[in-house]
Amino acid sequence: MPLQNFTGLDFDQIRQTLRDYLRSNSNFTDYDFEGSNLSSILDVLAYNTYITSYNANMVANEVFIDSATLRENVVALARNIGYLPRSKKSSRAVVNFFVDTSSISPTPSTLVLKKGPIVASGSQFSGQSYTFSLTEDKSVSVIDGIATFENLEVYQGAVVNQSFEYSSRNPFQRFVLSNTGIDLDTLRVSVKPSNQSTVSVKYNRQDNLFDQTTGATITGNSPIYFINEVEGEQYELIFGDDIFGKALEDGNVIDVSYIVTDGDSANGVSSFTFSGKLTYTRNSVEYNVTSGISLITANASSSGGEQIESVDSVKKYAPQIYSTQNRALTSNDYEILIPNKIYPEAESISVFGGEELVPPQYGKVFISIKPRTGDFVPNAIKENIKRDLKKYAVAGIVPEILDLKYLYVEVDSKVYYNSNLAPNAAFVSSLVQSNINKYAESSELNRYGARFKYSKLLKIIDQSHQSVTSNITTIQMRRDLRLVTDSFAEYAIDFGNEIHIDSMEGYNIKSSGFKVIDISEEVYLFDVPNSDRKTGTISFFSLSSPGSTTPIVRRRDVGKIDYKKGRMTLNPVHIVSGKNKDNQQIMEISAVPNSNDVIGLQDLYLQLDRSNVEMIIDEISSGLDPAGSNYKVSSSYNTGSIVR
Repeated sequence: MPLQNFTGLDFDQIRQTLRDYLRSNSNFTDYDFEGSNLSSILDVLAYNTYITSYNANMVANEVFIDSATLRENVVALARNIGYLPRSKKSSRAVVNFFVDTSSISPTPSTLVLKKGPIVASGSQFSGQSYTFSLTEDKSVSVIDGIATFENLEVYQGAVVNQSFEYSSRNPFQRFVLSNTGIDLDTLRVSVKPSNQSTVSVKYNRQDNLFDQTTGATITGNSPIYFINEVEGEQYELIFGDDIFGKALEDGNVIDVSYIVTDGDSANGVSSFTFSGKLTYTRNSVEYNVTSGISLITANASSSGGEQIESVDSVKKYAPQIYSTQNRALTSNDYEILIPNKIYPEAESISVFGGEELVPPQYGKVFISIKPRTGDFVPNAIKENIKRDLKKYAVAGIVPEILDLKYLYVEVDSKVYYNSNLAPNAAFVSSLVQSNINKYAESSELNRYGARFKYSKLLKIIDQSHQSVTSNITTIQMRRDLRLVTDSFAEYAIDFGNEIHIDSMEGYNIKSSGFKVIDISEEVYLFDVPNSDRKTGTISFFSLSSPGSTTPIVRRRDVGKIDYKKGRMTLNPVHIVSGKNKDNQQIMEISAVPNSNDVIGLQDLYLQLDRSNVEMIIDEISSGLDPAGSNYKVSSSYNTGSIVR
């Protein structure tokens, strides 16, 4: 009997294998006829084998986290290495309002804002309105008849309360939260001895067998609970056993509260109306306050809302988190722990040790974060991140969170095209610009450690349309320096890439205009290289008249420049004003990189910011000037004005 192929799992392959087997057996003769009974039986056998092999293959795949597809299996495999997928996150806002109690007599000494829904958003999103809630009661003293509620952090969603009663007679009892869409950050758990008890003990959530705050080992008396994601994106509470955590006793009542949220759909809400419950107590009687409530103001639009962690994200981060062992020792540990455990709104993150700086700052780790919304992480969030990092960081290492530093790449491209193959110049220009924009928005850029690839950009431009014959493209780097306009200040700006020296006479860097104290004219920066072509000095100049190209030096040696390191410093100077950008006074500083490939190093976040496209008819390929005697050439060097 010939050796059969048992590896084919396709239906047709299985049927053919069965036919090959029967072909070797002379007892069967009609298996090759499609209309025969035996052929129909072969189809049934092949189909049954196909289903069985598919199920067996699925079972094998679901055993490994990198090949599993069902969420419950991926979550279960992640649980084996101590990983809990991120829950939904409520969009958050910080709001303020005050209450005038002058109409209440006598004036209460304290007002209490009850937990639960307190504000409702306006219909900003296609008529959709969202409720924002307070997770705990807030008491405020009344001063001169006014109760001021400041910096209230509210969470989008509804507060849900749920209770369980423990019974030792039910060995299979589970405490599964009945809702989906829970924000675990808002989960509050307390246990009381019985239904009749009025005193309860707050239980703290734990992710491992060590106290995340103190590092102490969990004991049998520790009021803690663990949590697992179970089927249907629900969560189960797990309590101790008197060895690791205090065990429950008969009749114990577990009170749970949490917020059920809509996730990221509620981000961007900025208009709120009051819908909460305000009370005061007099002679042991609680009264409601319904008047004197001012309009609600928000410090910023709501943000931070996230959907539940996806299966792909779990498969990516679970092994990485396991590799860190919940400790922040290396830069890579920080880059894994912060977006996964502390600040999931991080789009990109860069971490480096203070020993890498010049001069070095030992004992510090510097963290730069690009949030998914906005350009900078709010100061309150920075403090929260530093506080939460204490759970994972080594004692004695101080985390410092730096503001985002953008390194912009600006592109000027002269595109030659065959006019015979294009409807018009505008059509080709729009295609070129569109492709440049796609590259600008790609994941190759817009992150720390990104690399702008000059050759790739040229290829993208050339392949935009069949009429494009070539392009001559120049680039320059730009940094935006945020100015201190009310006092003297030192400034340092780092391009992270070597700066090209085009002229030993200077003007290799360009800046936007700004005003300094004691100089009435608007001034600009210019550089003069030293003879070593590695370093140079910075000075101020002005223009003789608006639009002029004649510089007038106003102040020399106001700073230093290191061309090799791409670093520039300004001595203490009182800048009065600069260029207004997003209500911030800035100075734009640009330079040509020595390499056409630009890299975003350390805390520099690389972006392709501006692209100018000029269309030029290729007269040779268009047949207008076959000899090329009048061919228009373009410079491959970035020339132009001495100012921005």
